Amino acid sequence: MIGTWVAGWAISRRTPPPVEKPWGFYIDVAGSPVEVGRHVLPETEESLVRSAAASVTVPRTWMKMPAEPEEIEPWLPHGWVVAREETGHLMAIDLVATDPVAPEGYTVTVEAVGAVVHVRVLDAAGGQAAQGQMAVLGEAVVVDRVMTDEAHQRRGLGGFVMRRLADRALEQGATLGVLGATDAGRALYETLGWKKHATLAESVYLP
Repeated sequence: MIGTWVAGWAISRRTPPPVEKPWGFYIDVAGSPVEVGRHVLPETEESLVRSAAASVTVPRTWMKMPAEPEEIEPWLPHGWVVAREETGHLMAIDLVATDPVAPEGYTVTVEAVGAVVHVRVLDAAGGQAAQGQMAVLGEAVVVDRVMTDEAHQRRGLGGFVMRRLADRALEQGATLGVLGATDAGRALYETLGWKKHATLAESVYLP
């Protein structure tokens, strides 16, 4: 599941493909103001964490892995900081079609750009009220960048976007959905049937 998430995230964000490393994967995230790259470890073992951390020389490089933050903190060398506020959740679902209808006063557009499908919800004036996207990887999709504009929150738009993405994924032959969620996102996704499979501990090199 970690490998699927990494591959789909890279496609969704249009980064270079993940590079396999002895401890997992590395993604170059050039152009981001908050990170230059990220190591993602499918398994959390002390030797793997230490090896991955020791390979890093560039500040603002991140590491993510299935673990609780306090578990990995003792293994990190000087210069590494556990980003507890960025702790995420690896989630998945067996996709089900729901044929959702946009809330009253809103319209929806669905556009595919390569292997990435974008869903946008527009208000009556044509402004974007909510959005979400997913990378299609054959039988799996990786959902990414689901967000609702503050002025349009609490109107069911986030759930609508997720259901619309799921329906489109099924139309394209996918059966499994995977994503990395924030705390706020997790609360929404669980109401839609998504299940948490692991905590994603995050740390960043800030010497």
